[in-house]
Amino acid sequence: MSEIKNTKSQIRLPIILALAISAGIWIGATFAEPKTDRNDLKAAIYKVQEIITYINRDYVDSVNTNELVEFGIGKMLEKLDPHSSYIPARDAVAARSELEGAFDGIGVEFGIIRDTIYVVSPLTGGPSEKLGIQSGDQIIVVDGKTVAGTGITNNDVFKLLRGPNGSKVAVDIKRKSQKDLIRFDIIRDKIPQYSVNASYMVNDEIGYIKVTRFAATTYEEFKKAVVELKEQGMKKLVLDLQGNPGGYMGAAISMADEMLSNNALIVSQQGKLNRYNQKAYAVKKGNFEDGAVIVLINEGSASASEIVAGAIQDNDRGLIVGRRSFGKGLVQSPIDLSDGAELRLTIARYYTPTGRSIQKPYGKDQKYEMDFANRYEHGEFFSADSIKFNDSLKYETPAGRIVYGGGGIMPDYFVPLDTTMSSSYVNRLFNSNAGREFILDYLDTNKKKFDGMSFEEYYKKYQVSEEMLQSLIKLGESKKVKFEEKDFNKSKAYLKTVIKAQMGQSIYGENAFYKVINDINEVYLRAILLFDEAEKLAFSPEKAN
Repeated sequence: MSEIKNTKSQIRLPIILALAISAGIWIGATFAEPKTDRNDLKAAIYKVQEIITYINRDYVDSVNTNELVEFGIGKMLEKLDPHSSYIPARDAVAARSELEGAFDGIGVEFGIIRDTIYVVSPLTGGPSEKLGIQSGDQIIVVDGKTVAGTGITNNDVFKLLRGPNGSKVAVDIKRKSQKDLIRFDIIRDKIPQYSVNASYMVNDEIGYIKVTRFAATTYEEFKKAVVELKEQGMKKLVLDLQGNPGGYMGAAISMADEMLSNNALIVSQQGKLNRYNQKAYAVKKGNFEDGAVIVLINEGSASASEIVAGAIQDNDRGLIVGRRSFGKGLVQSPIDLSDGAELRLTIARYYTPTGRSIQKPYGKDQKYEMDFANRYEHGEFFSADSIKFNDSLKYETPAGRIVYGGGGIMPDYFVPLDTTMSSSYVNRLFNSNAGREFILDYLDTNKKKFDGMSFEEYYKKYQVSEEMLQSLIKLGESKKVKFEEKDFNKSKAYLKTVIKAQMGQSIYGENAFYKVINDINEVYLRAILLFDEAEKLAFSPEKAN
């Protein structure tokens, strides 16, 4: 008789099916007030318990029941929608910290280069900066354990350096100017995570604010940036939400309220239960209710970003410039589970002020995760004419502008994706970490060159030299990135700008990076030229009524 071996997928399948059936019914019973027969619910739950009991008792090998259950939960949620998700207890704390705006740690931005942890920069006000840890320092030992040359990953670094507020971690650092390792005993502290990454004046009247996500502190950061820019003379605002994946809906509503007046509708949401049916209005006096507004979006702008863009567009408050946004119109509620895990369950759909849902299609026949690739293939990133909207999803703003639902926010002014300067060679160069390694080494060797140099002087006069590019090419070749002369010549200007932007970030901070890189940001450059049109909306007759 031949031996029969069950694969892991064969072992898991009955559990997954049972979990999907019973847990799906349970979620319906708990959150959706269904008419499901309670006896059916009990039978389904009993079936799962029965299967797990048999596996624990009779299965030939020992199994991790909790692991199987979590696998089943994940598969079950995939049947609901693309955005309902389960976060295991081991990952929940890190996931929450991304949205809460702070975490406990030593306060460094790091990179892993040559299998070694490099300090890119100590975070302002953090414990590492206070102790004198510097950009370019290499972390060799943590709590007596060598971490260099061990195949360390980003997650390993988080586990080593993050920890409870007030706890101590001993770090041995290698610094180029020192022969021996330097010991630092660092007391972990609350480290703020900023979501407004840049705010500066473009000229005497135009202010620029870059928001990278919507976290617990985003609104206060945004309001502070607006006030500071107004003090510098801002009368027009560029709000950059390109690549912003969203986050807290409340932060988006508060941000929109800063720019909208007269009890304007910001967003509404509708769910199966009445308690999830809500409308949010502009109810407070905002700091920028007057003055032209232009919002920048692209295919990476999602969820809360789309709430802000939709509110500005549908209320004729400003212009939207860029490319069609992601198309996420589903609202998730975080539900804390008893073991510390978190369920993020879709409980409603949200609608822009004109009543449109911008959720893109999903379901059995939709390859949701392939949406970006499909957009690229169909030419949408390069031509607005390739984007087809259903006339049944047509809506009209108070000023008579036509907008569409059914798949993201379509900008008022489309800007195609610029591929004229990028190349596969440059992409490989940066993916190899050669760019970051070159910048760290260069700044460590040439610190005196930038002593006393203001950012304005750096921005206007400093140039990345041909000699620097040749050094970068050689470093890339040492990492097996073959030099491609044609690609290099095509991307040389782009390469110089990126290096200058990243060096500026290391020396002067985030504002420097965005001010330099925006010189080649086509969406940004187009927006700056559209303020005459944006001002017509800001002071249109509809606003006076």
